[in-house]
Amino acid sequence: MSRRRLAAAATVVGLAAASLTVTGSTAVAYGDGYSALIQRASYGVPHITARDFASLGFGAGYVQAEDNICLIAERMVTVRAERSRWFGADGNVSSDLFHQKAIDDQVAEKLLDGPHDGVRAPSTQVRDQVRGFAAGYNAYLRDGKATTDPACAGKEWVRPISELDMWRAQWADMVLVSSGGLADGIVAAAPPTASGNSMSASAPPGAVVTGSEGTATDLGSNAYGLGRDATTSGAGMLLANPHFPWDGADRFYRMHLKVPGRYDVEGAALVGGPTIQIGHNGQVAWSHTVSTAKRYVWHRLELVPGDPTSYRYDGEPRKMTARTVTVQTPDGPVSRTLYDTHFGPVVVVPGALDWTTTTAYAITDANATNNRALDGWLAMGQAGSVGELRTVLDERQFLPWVNVVAVDRRGQALYADHSVVPRVTDSLAAACIPAPFQDLYESEGEAVLDGSRSSCELGRDPDAAVPGILGPANLPTLVRSDYVTNSNDSYWLANPEHPLEGYPRIVGDEQTQRSLRTRLGVHQVQQRRTGTDGLPGRGFTTSNLWDVTLGNRAYGGELVRDDLVRSCEAQPTATTSDGATVDLTAACAALRGWDLRVDLDSRGAHLFTEFALAEGLRFADSFDPTAPLTTPSRLAVADPEVRTALADAVQKLEGIPLDARLGDIQTEPRGAERIPIHGGHDDAGVFNLIHGGFEPGVGYSKIVHGTSFLMAVELGSDGPSGRQILTYSQSTNPNSPWYADQTRLYSGKGWDTIKFTQRQLRADPNLVTYRVGERRD
Repeated sequence: MSRRRLAAAATVVGLAAASLTVTGSTAVAYGDGYSALIQRASYGVPHITARDFASLGFGAGYVQAEDNICLIAERMVTVRAERSRWFGADGNVSSDLFHQKAIDDQVAEKLLDGPHDGVRAPSTQVRDQVRGFAAGYNAYLRDGKATTDPACAGKEWVRPISELDMWRAQWADMVLVSSGGLADGIVAAAPPTASGNSMSASAPPGAVVTGSEGTATDLGSNAYGLGRDATTSGAGMLLANPHFPWDGADRFYRMHLKVPGRYDVEGAALVGGPTIQIGHNGQVAWSHTVSTAKRYVWHRLELVPGDPTSYRYDGEPRKMTARTVTVQTPDGPVSRTLYDTHFGPVVVVPGALDWTTTTAYAITDANATNNRALDGWLAMGQAGSVGELRTVLDERQFLPWVNVVAVDRRGQALYADHSVVPRVTDSLAAACIPAPFQDLYESEGEAVLDGSRSSCELGRDPDAAVPGILGPANLPTLVRSDYVTNSNDSYWLANPEHPLEGYPRIVGDEQTQRSLRTRLGVHQVQQRRTGTDGLPGRGFTTSNLWDVTLGNRAYGGELVRDDLVRSCEAQPTATTSDGATVDLTAACAALRGWDLRVDLDSRGAHLFTEFALAEGLRFADSFDPTAPLTTPSRLAVADPEVRTALADAVQKLEGIPLDARLGDIQTEPRGAERIPIHGGHDDAGVFNLIHGGFEPGVGYSKIVHGTSFLMAVELGSDGPSGRQILTYSQSTNPNSPWYADQTRLYSGKGWDTIKFTQRQLRADPNLVTYRVGERRD
């Protein structure tokens, strides 16, 4: 490594590591201390090689702190139940009480102290990775360089982290869409007063106990698993297209992790994660999409008369456990009494599931004891085929709330919803869901069980990894040589030629209407295979897979735009939902001139988006389960709500030209720069999902969430190859060179290449190599 390049690298990323002497591309570490080789490629993507998993974790923790220290530090503030202390009580007390209860209950400690009660102890390798990650993060802090990110520079809450902090954060990720999503209801649950009102004398005044740290619930993704019959080479090919927040703790981070001979995976993890969650090795590639399955069940409790904190179970009274939890705020301590049953915490949903003098509701969270995920992802990264990966899924059952779509080098494609799902079989549902809640189960998959009978406990499937969850035989799996796909609808049409049916309702619905995004996703695969999509040839390459993904078709517009324009032109005035009369002349012209895409140059796309968001996409024909990809399809032009939605859209867009270029009004700020962003809303049937925050008179001035880590990888005979990008860039630090570079690249539909082999890495002209390390305690 040249002195010039080393000096430049030190200036840009701060390479000097504690307890380590850097000499070219080698380093001298003390004793058996941590030592990791970092190869920073274009766009700041680290390729980390270490001799063991502890040092691998150290390298990952160090580079992630270099790029995103504020995100990780804030995440640790959350799981330490200190948001109110550092950021104020408003919107944070509920989160703090939820996490403080987990701390008081020693949830993380119990998950590490397995095996017991269905808990498996994490492996030595995973413990080492977690320990190393914390050490790497802390080493970056001890290097003495001031944090340059203004979001947290000089802040007292940026402190060293512990292994226990890491495990608490991992638990929070597991319960993100279950207990975590119900945190407000857990904190608010209180027995009724003498008058029968559900209130608590210990509740803090006002509306302090509301809100959380802003955890995103609108997560989603697209994924294609393309087998040998769908690719021009005959090798497996994967599209990974998760739709996640562009800001906050749920951002992805690109990296490549390698322990020679044991683990070698390139891809992405959520910031603060020590291992790859979406990615590929040399033989297998995989992605995840958010599953429709439920993660918890409700138990309706029959309360003991005169004692609303006791419930009957098999005819005998059981006392709830009351725990007083206290957190610190700038205005002093706040305490709340929280209640548990043997099922789990008591939860209220005001107006729906209230705590009365006769009835209360508790949940069992199937992910509350899931400490298997890090080991599961590690094992996925070591799989050599789709068959081996399926065995990992079957034996470990660790995916908390996502499907998996995968391919292998031999051209096999896999779809599986082998996520953690409470064991609600059809027979249990029929026997144990009270009549008033049967319709809720059939329509939404929400199970409210009779909590007064032991016969209504979840039980255990003989093939399940732990008690209380569905075993692999009760979960949908499909292996194909053509393709599988998922865009957040249920498993039913993972491949329309082989519908998956007959699974418990709690996993997902069958023979029901699919989203426009799901339908377009399947159409794109089918049309590419037959060569009818307007692109050259037929079959997939990584190049045309990228083009298809970023083709930015708005399927809803393809179906109804012409009918909408005819209706609009025939009667160019309409009334909004609040009674105002709107002239639609400009709207008719803008829609007629729209190219039916959400590209930067598309004019009028935002008008159709707002029409769709106003629930204007109403269809005249019904869904036909025998034609699920083409029905419904005809605009209900006679429905007055269609015209009202268009009028509402025009009214909302006041001050914004209705024929504006999308790239002029949909942007992402990077300092003073505003980067134009293509993509659109799934309500309009867009595959490349982008949701922007709307600013009246301006447009979508900040991207909220959508396409994040995007990867098209082929597992060819010469090794993995293809394209990838992190749309919001690698670092949140505005002073980092990797703060906006990939965002600009995405704006132009560009890409970074797969760099899995040393040959691919060495071809990168921007490669910088250094080592980090320190003595182990």
